[in-house]
Amino acid sequence: MTRMNPPELTARELDVLRLLSIGCSYAQIGQRLGISRHTVTSHIKNAYRKLDVHTAAAAVFRAMNLGLFRKR
Repeated sequence: MTRMNPPELTARELDVLRLLSIGCSYAQIGQRLGISRHTVTSHIKNAYRKLDVHTAAAAVFRAMNLGLFRKR
């Protein structure tokens, strides 16, 4: 069985997922990163698509299992 390469998330998408993983709201993530809530939503949508998930919990779980939080 061949394993697919992990998805390439941008640094900002990973930042957003890390903050999501510690329970920050979209508004809190925006404040911490100095971006709008709308931009946070865009980063999360892109990360969901790349990770092929539909919820925050699934996105964080998949990113952790793929070791994406360790890269950086």
